[in-house]
Amino acid sequence: MNLSELVDVVSATTGLAKTTSRDVVKTTLDTISQEVGLGGRVSIIGFGAFYQTVRKSRVGRNPQTGEVIKVSATRVPRFKAGKGFRDQVKKSR
Repeated sequence: MNLSELVDVVSATTGLAKTTSRDVVKTTLDTISQEVGLGGRVSIIGFGAFYQTVRKSRVGRNPQTGEVIKVSATRVPRFKAGKGFRDQVKKSR
């Protein structure tokens, strides 16, 4: 499912216009991105939590030359699925 398909489902389910549904979906995603980008955590009970972690610096290798390189530490987004989400995925088998 892509963004436009998600907007179609939200529009059909809520009865809102597609433009309004698109604005709601985009605002929700933008808010989550901004909060996690600032180091915050967004928890949605039953669905999961979005948060930021730091990936430590490490030593890697250039696959073409074999040269050892230092990979810097970086911040990365993470998602931990909630129980309701995990249960829904298990049921769908």
